[in-house]
Amino acid sequence: MGKQETEMLKGTLEGIVLAILSGRPAYGYEITAWLRDQGFADIAEGTVYALLVRVEQRGLVDVEKVPSEKGPPRKVYSLNAQGREQLSEFWRTWSFLADRIEQLHRAQTDSAQTDSTSQEEV
Repeated sequence: MGKQETEMLKGTLEGIVLAILSGRPAYGYEITAWLRDQGFADIAEGTVYALLVRVEQRGLVDVEKVPSEKGPPRKVYSLNAQGREQLSEFWRTWSFLADRIEQLHRAQTDSAQTDSTSQEEV
């Protein structure tokens, strides 16, 4: 994963994790495995666990300790009402930014095409 991709992922990972938890409760390793299956191969478990601690501290998730066959109980995270509100805000912000970035990209692409057409005519 390149530096730019890593930085962009840092800015959106919380929303991505909240979106995952909106589907069903999960524990940290499940979330990491799902992210890797979706193409985020370089994501570190520690990154996800640190994020889960932050969203728990901010009151966006409920946590239940579930016995594990191996080792200590697992912390299973589920999205609560405050987390759903945060996720809705994430999607609103994402839509706004994605629209603006796409407009900028189209304008830049159109400008580049116009410039190349003008150069071909010369």
